[in-house]
Amino acid sequence: MTTAALLAGVIAVISCNGPGTPGAQDTPTSGTVAVSVDETFAPILQAQIDTFSKLYPNAHVQTSFQPEEKVMLDLINGKVKLAVVSRELNAEEKADFVKQNIVTRSTHIGIDGLAIVLNRSNPDTLLTMAQLGDIFTGKTKTWSQVSGKKGLSDINVVFDANRSSTARFVRDSVTGGAPLTTRVFAATSNPALLDYVATHPNAIGIVGVNWISDQDDPAAMKFLNKVRVASITARPNPKPSDFIQPYQVYLAEKSPAQLAEYPDLQNYPLRRNLYIISREARAGLGTGFASFVAGKNGQLIFQKSGLMPAQMQARIVTTPKL
Repeated sequence: MTTAALLAGVIAVISCNGPGTPGAQDTPTSGTVAVSVDETFAPILQAQIDTFSKLYPNAHVQTSFQPEEKVMLDLINGKVKLAVVSRELNAEEKADFVKQNIVTRSTHIGIDGLAIVLNRSNPDTLLTMAQLGDIFTGKTKTWSQVSGKKGLSDINVVFDANRSSTARFVRDSVTGGAPLTTRVFAATSNPALLDYVATHPNAIGIVGVNWISDQDDPAAMKFLNKVRVASITARPNPKPSDFIQPYQVYLAEKSPAQLAEYPDLQNYPLRRNLYIISREARAGLGTGFASFVAGKNGQLIFQKSGLMPAQMQARIVTTPKL
């Protein structure tokens, strides 16, 4: 859904829920709304909420940061009006809302990149998608199998939490549905994951890039300084320049024509879309907050943080070779 369409919907619903409408307890810019957020996106969503609250002092967004599975249960069970997740509703969830006679709205708000993080002593910072698949399934068990370099032994895989969206993404998009290795450790949070990788030389972890991408956020820079970010490629027989990190230019979706015209460009292989899903039946504060995040100000916050805004085009600038 485009921002214009979403805002048009807000106006239309407001016209049906005027001040005298029974149950109209809040507005798009005032009141209280409960929102559940995939904890992978805690830094960027907290920035959105902080800015929205400063602009609208009478708006109170009550947020819980949880694993994706719990976020979706809260939305289905009506504990929250909005969910922020990295996927759209699946068939079973859609059926649940049909039974409840609830029409949901899904708004694409950004593109996230998942960063592969390593201990700073690890020399194997160039990894192919095939190598990641073997690592995450346990086919590759030691670092010496990755590049033949000595010094590190058994690979320890660490995720942020059990049943997290990052673990689901790895199964769906990296291992092709194959089970994850049994040598996997679930940290209690993304900061705990980064601390674990920073103190365990054999560890490899995966985090949402918003935890380490905002150059103006001291916390993000502190996390980044603890670990090394691996460069990834999906290209066969790659050369060193083919390996890329989750920078915005690689997060932006590029057409086959663009990729053909600019051979140095790639789509970062570990990208995923970010959505706000609403079950709000009227244009209350939940609709107002979703409109803000999908609108100009919210999209600029995504741009500043290092994620790719959904409603902004990436501009490709080339310089002549000397």
